[in-house]
Amino acid sequence: MADATFRIWRGDKSGGGYKDYTTQTSEGMVVLDAVHQIQAESAPDLAVRWNCKAGKCGSCSAEINGMPRLMCMTRLNTLDLSQAVTVQPMKTFPKIRDLVTDVSWNYKVKTKIARFAPRKPDAADGTWRMNQADVDRPQEFRKCIECYLCQNVCHVLRDHQMFDDFIGPRFLVYAANMEMNPIDSGDRLGALKDQFGIGLCNITKCCTKVCPEEIKITDNAIIPLKERVVDEYFDPVRKLFKMFTGK
Repeated sequence: MADATFRIWRGDKSGGGYKDYTTQTSEGMVVLDAVHQIQAESAPDLAVRWNCKAGKCGSCSAEINGMPRLMCMTRLNTLDLSQAVTVQPMKTFPKIRDLVTDVSWNYKVKTKIARFAPRKPDAADGTWRMNQADVDRPQEFRKCIECYLCQNVCHVLRDHQMFDDFIGPRFLVYAANMEMNPIDSGDRLGALKDQFGIGLCNITKCCTKVCPEEIKITDNAIIPLKERVVDEYFDPVRKLFKMFTGK
């Protein structure tokens, strides 16, 4: 066992600062273990959000040494414990207290996106016919645990605070999951263009880099959605076709 120092942000929406805590570490510990140990030993009022402790609920998102990560999946043996480990709340969202941020904006955004709308079955027995490749394509998006780390690093939200104009990468993934579903009959392209700000994403792939589920957010969700919006609204050939056919 060895002592390690954790520099944890303490405060609320009115302000705050970092406070150092020293605690013993042991083999196999993750950052969340250390935070819980600090709570037990010296900071019982330290606020931290967590639930499953298995990397599947997305609750314990934070910034560790400046990198957005899940505390329960960040092992101490991957960090330099000779220096203080900095733990702070996600910067993009309003602070509530200590390591807890207000992510309620995300849930409000989700209600604005058109829900899954299944098309009529292909057969009299109420079943659908589709290619396996079309079934497999959106499966990746369902791995999202809504940790909001991708939202946290997105510069449109983090740096420019464009919460009224852009839904962020998590909800572009959510939209892609339905748009690419072979059963869905909904049309979200107009909303993506006019209301949800898909054009604001400049595909830096920062969201993909921090995804704990390794979803290829940019390549497999955002870029294909951009292509669909361009095809639908900016393709001159399609515009001409619509002009003459009315379709």
